[in-house]
Amino acid sequence: MSKRRPYVRPMEGWWKKNPYFVEYMIHESTALFVAGYAFVLLVGLVRLGQGEAAWNGWLEALSSPFSLIIHLLFLVAILYHTYTWFKIMPITMPPIIVGGKKVGPGVITGSGLLAALGASLVMFALVFWLGG
Repeated sequence: MSKRRPYVRPMEGWWKKNPYFVEYMIHESTALFVAGYAFVLLVGLVRLGQGEAAWNGWLEALSSPFSLIIHLLFLVAILYHTYTWFKIMPITMPPIIVGGKKVGPGVITGSGLLAALGASLVMFALVFWLGG
């Protein structure tokens, strides 16, 4: 009696074969940059609790060229993450009906991006108004 070996489907690089999955994996990997920036902010909060010297040291570390490059990388990744987040929103949410007509995906994506931009501008204004 011969023993049959079970079929094992190769999992290596499965997502590289379909452009949809490549974009999905890139979107999901940008979440690591969001987590990285959240960690930077958490360290700042801890330093703030440790006193003025620790806080000033954290601020000085943020002004280093390496930190500026890392923050630029964070910014690019988070902007892409935000764009792709709102790009998939029309697919994941129930249909929106306004005036008897279904709202198109471009309107939903654009509205989300405008809302994110508006919230960011409000935050910038608050930071400059309260900080200055």
